Amino acid sequence: MAIEMQPLYAQGFAPLEQEFTLDELPVAGRIPGWLSGMLVRNGPARFDLPQQSLRHWFDGQAMLHKFAFSGGKVSYANKFVVSPAYEYAEREGKLGYLEFASDPCRSIFKRFTTMFDQEGGYNTNVSIGKVADKFVAWTELPLPIEFDPQTLATVGLVRFDDKLVGVVSTPHPHADRNGDGINNMVKFGAPSAYNLFRTAAHEAKRTLIASLPTMRPAYMHSFSITEHYAILAEYPLYFNSLGLLLSGKAVAENMDWQPERGMNFLVVELASGKLVGKYRSNPFFCFHHVNAYEEGDEIVVDLLAFPDPSIIQALYLEPLRHPQAEVTPVPLPTLRRYRVPLAGTTVQAETLTEVSMELPRINYAYNGRPYRYAYAQGLSDQRPHDFLNQLVKADVQQRSTQTWFVPGCYPGEPVFVAAPNAQAEDDGVILSVVLDSEQANSFLLVLDASSFTELGRATVPHHIPFGFHGMYFG
Repeated sequence: MAIEMQPLYAQGFAPLEQEFTLDELPVAGRIPGWLSGMLVRNGPARFDLPQQSLRHWFDGQAMLHKFAFSGGKVSYANKFVVSPAYEYAEREGKLGYLEFASDPCRSIFKRFTTMFDQEGGYNTNVSIGKVADKFVAWTELPLPIEFDPQTLATVGLVRFDDKLVGVVSTPHPHADRNGDGINNMVKFGAPSAYNLFRTAAHEAKRTLIASLPTMRPAYMHSFSITEHYAILAEYPLYFNSLGLLLSGKAVAENMDWQPERGMNFLVVELASGKLVGKYRSNPFFCFHHVNAYEEGDEIVVDLLAFPDPSIIQALYLEPLRHPQAEVTPVPLPTLRRYRVPLAGTTVQAETLTEVSMELPRINYAYNGRPYRYAYAQGLSDQRPHDFLNQLVKADVQQRSTQTWFVPGCYPGEPVFVAAPNAQAEDDGVILSVVLDSEQANSFLLVLDASSFTELGRATVPHHIPFGFHGMYFG
């Protein structure tokens, strides 16, 4: 009888149930002494409940991971986010709230109330940020959950002092030059609308910038801003809001891909809320924008483009844990540049590099302005039938790339941290949490961002499940 062999990367989708506080991790190489803040990472850590298994990577219950730096030393801690969804699952052994691709199989009434309830389950497993000087975890819902940055203990939902309405938001808000937050959320109705809003830098209060009506809203995971504009990319992947209520299926199975409709770049002037224009392009799908900036009478938008949304289907847990042999488990996007003509109609596109990239980051000081470097995960030519297994530094001016690759290692999102008194855009370090499949544990990798060579690593005694996004706080 043949024994099924799991791929090396399958460890990244294994659960982590235990919470740790480790005062000092063993370090190999050197951790720069000027690093004196903390990296907080977010992602799913539990996929199987006593009475129900979750279906998709995006559904796993949220866990925070903190790496704190002091004098070349690194400490580590992790904790689950104790959301209403987590509490229900702990109490009942099954889902109580709708997730991206897993459904608690509730009645139509319960589906309605949990979809549109501002006090919903909020399994905030996607990203990290700050709101009103509070440390928060985000998901694709409008309210984040606050946590204590010292202990990672959950504080509770952050409620905003306003009456803005939305059901689906992006977990990637931007900060403008004044430190105000800019984000977008979808309001379902007749008609539905994209509500672009501003959050005061130090207050939990949102004000509407623009409300753009739409007969059928598209799924948007991220967007871009420049000095004067917000750019929403409206891919032809549309929500079926009636299906969300009546079909008995989860969110991922109530979105329709309609490439014949093309796609639109919606450009909104931030100061006035005016819709400057809707600019047509050939259809594609994207999770993550990289950056955007103004250049003459054009807006340059760099993002990671897929030909279609099949990546969503590929991230169900069953094919990830038991893939077909010699098949790349997930489709991969490429770094693409779109030039949006403010005075014209035709959007021009070009591919900046053929090297695959996902979960991109930049030196955020260059967000919304001309830049040179982007950092991301990628897939090495040395192991092409694998999960994301290398880090990539792309020079968007020279159209060149540098990579970090170690066989059997699976790095996560690279986070750039600028060095003190940095002069160059890439003067700093890259931080990435890496799964070492041979050792069955994880380590924090520190790369010199300029040379893209390893400086040091701090090893955790257990594996850390593949996560999504994080943020460094100095």
